Amino acid sequence: MAIIVQKYGGSSVADLDKIRLVAKKVCDAKAAGRDVAVVVSAMGKTTNELIDLAKQLTEAPSRRELDMLLTTGERITSALLSIAIHAEGFQAVSLTGSQCGIITNDRHANARIIEVRPIRVEDELSRGNIVIVAGFQGMSYKREITTLGRGGTDTTAVALAAALGAESCEIYSDVDGVYSADPNIIADARPLPVISYEEMQEMAVAGAKVLQADAIEFAKRSKIAIYARSSFAPGRETVVRRDAPTEGTGVRAVVSENGVASIALLGRTATDRVADILSALEHTHTPVKELRMQHLAGPVAWARASFVVSTATLPDWEIIQDKIREIGGESVEIAEDLTAVSLIGVGINRDTRNVTRAIRAMRDLGAPILGLSTSGFRISLVTNNAFGNQVLGKLHALFVSTQKQPPPLEAHVFEE
Repeated sequence: MAIIVQKYGGSSVADLDKIRLVAKKVCDAKAAGRDVAVVVSAMGKTTNELIDLAKQLTEAPSRRELDMLLTTGERITSALLSIAIHAEGFQAVSLTGSQCGIITNDRHANARIIEVRPIRVEDELSRGNIVIVAGFQGMSYKREITTLGRGGTDTTAVALAAALGAESCEIYSDVDGVYSADPNIIADARPLPVISYEEMQEMAVAGAKVLQADAIEFAKRSKIAIYARSSFAPGRETVVRRDAPTEGTGVRAVVSENGVASIALLGRTATDRVADILSALEHTHTPVKELRMQHLAGPVAWARASFVVSTATLPDWEIIQDKIREIGGESVEIAEDLTAVSLIGVGINRDTRNVTRAIRAMRDLGAPILGLSTSGFRISLVTNNAFGNQVLGKLHALFVSTQKQPPPLEAHVFEE
């Protein structure tokens, strides 16, 4: 029997009425003759509320204890959904991440899945049960409970789908797919019926909250198509898959990420000090992006090193920042309260026209460019938080809204 994996985000299971609706949707899939595994997030804002509780006790709670605390949210949802499915007359069983065989590394608060052993899930499916999995969590090889970072429920779902050899992975949330920008900020953001793994992964790395980068990596390796849909407004969807068609301009989306900090070192010892800082950040399991180093020629050898940290997901950022300053001394500069705005698309940097237009657009706004980096699919510009939404709107209008709308694509006809 074909297996499907469905994931429901926090807004989809925010209260008992919504949990009942999800239960009916899941039972319909089971009644259609498929084995169903469901991965769920914590209800509504539960995770944020739990973090707030911990921070009322200390500004920098232990990451290990936070993992123990936060994983209770998904366990509550999975048990309630299982109960609701039983009330619909179907058999279901709820499982934690560790019970599902999700094995991670030992990085608390931002663990990566290294293996999925779905034996328990397969056994329950073979008994005719619908399996409800608590997302966002796993167990390290040290038998510690871990969480997978922001959007980790997506990663749970896709990794489980890959391990089970599922027919598809359906990601349900409060938005009906992926858009060219956050529709809550940009009113004329365009829906993207189909998008490539690479573009979606760059969007996730750049701050898009629809899907997590690790989830896309699992899907890409296993060649699983991801269907991003609205939980309660069927119709539109986005399919994330390989070889997705591209538009002529190369720019598919504009994404922003708030809560970014830039760390720079300058001086004769910058190279040595940045190595010490990176070692300390690795010890505290702090992810680093956009690392750059440059030797400055002259009578005295100087060097410049810089990198970016996403602080919004770091509960102990103040402690980490103090450690950076301790190691870097006077040579380190930390700029906080920044926003990174990124253009995403295949072939976006085939020449310099796109980056030139973006720089000029920011100049016209009077928005300072505090950092700039590019990749094969991305142009990222860093500015102050105060200019973030203005830059997002300006770049979306310039690169997406004013471009000719491509003909609609029938996303569902594509198969992996």
